[in-house]
Amino acid sequence: MAGGKLTPRQKMINLMYLVFIAMLALNMSKEVLTAFGLMNEKFEGVNKFSEEYNKSLLATLEQKAEDEPARFKAPLDKANQVQAISKKLYAYIGDLKTEVAKEFERDEKTGKLPYEAMDKGGYIDQTWFKGDGYSSKGTEIISTIENYKKDIIAVFGNDVKYQPIINNIKSKFNLDNVKDKDGVSKKYLSYHFESFPAVASIAKLTSMENDVHATEQDIYNALIGNTIAQAASLKNFQAMVILEKNVFFEGETVKGKVVLGKYDANTVPTSFSGPGKIENGQAVISMTAGGVGEKTINGTFSFMEDGKPVPLKFEGKYVVVPRPNSATISADKMNVVYRGVTNPMTISFAGVSDKDVTASAPGMTKASGTGKYEIRPGSGTELAINVNAKLPDGKTVSDKKVFRIKSIPAPTGCIGGDYGSVKGAKSRLEVSQITAKMLDFDFEVKLRVTAFSLKVTGQATVIVNGDRVNAQCKAALAKAGRGDLIVISDIKTKLEGSDILLSRTAPVTYEIQ
Repeated sequence: MAGGKLTPRQKMINLMYLVFIAMLALNMSKEVLTAFGLMNEKFEGVNKFSEEYNKSLLATLEQKAEDEPARFKAPLDKANQVQAISKKLYAYIGDLKTEVAKEFERDEKTGKLPYEAMDKGGYIDQTWFKGDGYSSKGTEIISTIENYKKDIIAVFGNDVKYQPIINNIKSKFNLDNVKDKDGVSKKYLSYHFESFPAVASIAKLTSMENDVHATEQDIYNALIGNTIAQAASLKNFQAMVILEKNVFFEGETVKGKVVLGKYDANTVPTSFSGPGKIENGQAVISMTAGGVGEKTINGTFSFMEDGKPVPLKFEGKYVVVPRPNSATISADKMNVVYRGVTNPMTISFAGVSDKDVTASAPGMTKASGTGKYEIRPGSGTELAINVNAKLPDGKTVSDKKVFRIKSIPAPTGCIGGDYGSVKGAKSRLEVSQITAKMLDFDFEVKLRVTAFSLKVTGQATVIVNGDRVNAQCKAALAKAGRGDLIVISDIKTKLEGSDILLSRTAPVTYEIQ
């Protein structure tokens, strides 16, 4: 009772088998017993036909192997192995039928068994079973059928081409426990043969012989190259949408294809290279997405078919975009870069790898790190940054942002590193350096004082070129006393390493102690 499209012959066998099952529920009248016998005769007739048909298929394969040995020699070897394995089980089942029937005398004229007298199954009940389990004979029967399955499957190994046949063999000769109508689990032989009339058991064994012939027929057809209905059935396929990639930009053309695909839990590749692992006949992908941009997934499945490895390569694409873990907040009036200092900048394009993004502006250079740049603006009041990005589909997009250029804020004068109102001995001021600091400025800058003015109360202002008091300053300081206030003003400050003169530097005072 295999699934798929059945031949008229198989339909007839199935129908007879259904009648056989139905009759088991009836009282074993003489007419019913005769019906079992007649059904057995029908099975035997089909088996003779199947045997002759299988011989013709094998002869066809032999002829093909002679005409095209490179193509059909290996299939013929498999067919001969299958024939020997099948013949062994067929003969074994025949011996079982003989043992069951030997206690009944056949008609001298027709050779038929006395169906109406075969209402008991004493021989099977006594020799196949022991207590609630199997006897040594019952165990031998189960072992023989299991070995048949194992040997047939071993002929084809893991060749995916024959998986439908292997699955059919496992189904036809499934020896697992069976639940009866009351839900009680029974051993295979107990469910099918224990306490059955002998004529019914013989019919059942003849039906099993037919399964052996039918399996042979399927295998020979497959080896010859005939279509296997189950493998070709569209029920085993599903429509799949395959897009060129998994992320598209707004307005971009979505390209892909719809194909018929098939996967089967029994179709296991001999090898697999690529991300993920094989589960139920398919590769389940599990990996880290990686950096922003377009990525490629590829690899190879390898299957055995006709004794040779068949590699099936695959490739797909996907696009990685930044994880949305923060909001984009922009202070429109604060787009500022400062003249005279190095302004760090991070520039990126959503969904585009850094290698496909270019940015340009006067005074801009690429820094180390993804999307990192540095800008040292020159003259003017505005600076425009132009950004170009190459999308995964090859198209180019661009953007632009304008920043205001501002000079750095005015620094604060310092005496010996202290600013504001400084107090100390006169001798300290004479040896201290006049410097300048940037208070509350986010950029690290180095400043250099080039000139300043020193004013002592009651004395003339002394102008100094440099960053330390000179002889004139010391002469003026000599006349100052405790409590006098010294003012350092008109401090001229430049950025270290440049000639840029900063805005007016805030003065600093020094009180003599």
